[in-house]
Amino acid sequence: MYKGLKISAPFFEIGPKAYLYGEKMLALAKVIDKVAKKYDVDVIVTPQYTDISLLAHNTERISVFAQHMDYLPVGRGLGSVLPEAVKAAGAVGVMLNHAEKPLTMEEIDKTIKRADQVGLGTIVCADTVEQVKQIAGMSPNLIVAEPTQLIGTGQTSDISYIKETIEVVRRINPDIMVLQGAGIKDGNDVYNIIKAGAMATGSTSGIMKAQDPYAMVEEMLYNLRKAWDEINN
Repeated sequence: MYKGLKISAPFFEIGPKAYLYGEKMLALAKVIDKVAKKYDVDVIVTPQYTDISLLAHNTERISVFAQHMDYLPVGRGLGSVLPEAVKAAGAVGVMLNHAEKPLTMEEIDKTIKRADQVGLGTIVCADTVEQVKQIAGMSPNLIVAEPTQLIGTGQTSDISYIKETIEVVRRINPDIMVLQGAGIKDGNDVYNIIKAGAMATGSTSGIMKAQDPYAMVEEMLYNLRKAWDEINN
């Protein structure tokens, strides 16, 4: 686990995937940055590789993560994503093992180690409780617990899954933060997930496909802060 990552609960992850790039991505990032400051929450954004530097140098409260990287060393490897290059571009971390970019357990372990080596935080996606348990043993900074079949459906994880995955990680390594993802479509979903005990959640299609994505960012981060404060104050 890379100890230099500065993210604290409650936090949020916004994954543009391949929906946005360039100036439109930057415009959304600036809105996210402004709203994150307003509600004093950390927000991870995973833009296209070509937009990492653009966002890193034009925002303040956003933590820019790469969507993926490989574990190869500097040298040969045409078409690969080099950890040192991700770091140099301005990213503070990397997402691994998303359902749309799956890795083997061996690949996850090796890539986490490379991220630690170059000074990048890691957020690793997991499907089942057993997979959450396996990945927790590799000591990433964060785990996204999200049933693959719920991604993009608008249906969120049930309470038993949320509580079990949080407890499994806590038993193995209490320093790992757990984000509960999949199916987050609006502020009400964010509120309910945090009230169920999650320290973070996130969204892609809920924001990218919203009639007003900027307003949806406001709605989701408002409810993130509201739910967290109701529990902890």
